[in-house]
Amino acid sequence: MTDRRHQAAVRLTRADLDALPNYVPGRSPADLARELGLPEAIKLASNEVPYGPLPGVVEAVAEAVAGVHRYPDMGVVALRQALAERYGVDADRVATGCGSVALAEHLVRATCLPGDELVYSWRSFEAYPIIAATSGATSVQVPNDGGHGHDLATMAAAVTDRTRMILVCNPNNPTGTAVRRAELDRFLDAVPDDVLVVIDEAYREFVTDPEVPDGLSYADRPNVAVLRTLSKAWGLAGLRIGFLVAQPQVAAAVRKVVTPFSTSMAAQAGALAALAQADEVHRRCALVVAERERVGEALTKLVPGVPASQANFVWLPLGDRSVEFGKACESRGVIVRPFPGDGVRVTIGTPTENDAFLAAAEAALG
Repeated sequence: MTDRRHQAAVRLTRADLDALPNYVPGRSPADLARELGLPEAIKLASNEVPYGPLPGVVEAVAEAVAGVHRYPDMGVVALRQALAERYGVDADRVATGCGSVALAEHLVRATCLPGDELVYSWRSFEAYPIIAATSGATSVQVPNDGGHGHDLATMAAAVTDRTRMILVCNPNNPTGTAVRRAELDRFLDAVPDDVLVVIDEAYREFVTDPEVPDGLSYADRPNVAVLRTLSKAWGLAGLRIGFLVAQPQVAAAVRKVVTPFSTSMAAQAGALAALAQADEVHRRCALVVAERERVGEALTKLVPGVPASQANFVWLPLGDRSVEFGKACESRGVIVRPFPGDGVRVTIGTPTENDAFLAAAEAALG
């Protein structure tokens, strides 16, 4: 390509995106196993639940696939009604999308014009700065506090007349820390009524601390929206489906800007089947929580300052050693998720998988 043609090609896309980090998916365990000559590798990088699809999900998806030559229900009527009944809200307050991350993006599109501000804690979910930049909003990142959690007082102080939306990730990804009711109450009372506060609860089902509130208890506030996903505890990561609960006008705005038909036929069918398995979800979450406590206790003997997690992962605040630690784990067939310069997030897997990770961590840090 000539220099002239190369320059023309560069101008086809936004120059500011060059400074934006790519979203990093979990590495393929099959690829790592081949590299190491192992029969298999263990993936603890993507916060998936390791117990397979819930009963009835595969059958429901298979039945739905027979109709893939037709478009899915764009209104997602049956699923929105099922979610409304489960969570005790009106269906007009529910919107669905391709995971909770897509709904966060739609909310920014529905609230922010170019130059408007989006406030969130950092480090938090790595998609937030990408969502802000691609929507033309200005990121306002408030550093985590000394315990790796949200500094809500500083976040409230960061609000200006350009602030349109605040994201509160609770529990926080990737640190697993959680905001408690008293501090969230104070925060919401301090935020102006014309600023939308989005409580991102992708990991709500793993919360055991009774002082960590259910975000839906705040959903009657006019400026609060709550995000949930069926990718984690409900085992539908491969179908990509999430939902939000907000005031009717906010939910309607999201449904207006959502990509048409983005909640696929298979996702709708799988979600309806999964929602019928609440007892099994609770059982699986209890298994994850028990392992989370065991793994967390073991890690505190190796790494100072490991925060208590309320999610299905743990956070190792390893700072500049994070990438090195990730490579050391991979050399033993265990894939974790390093965040360079900050720390390492490790998903809770089965007891056998967790034992393999702890052995790798002991070898790297012991």
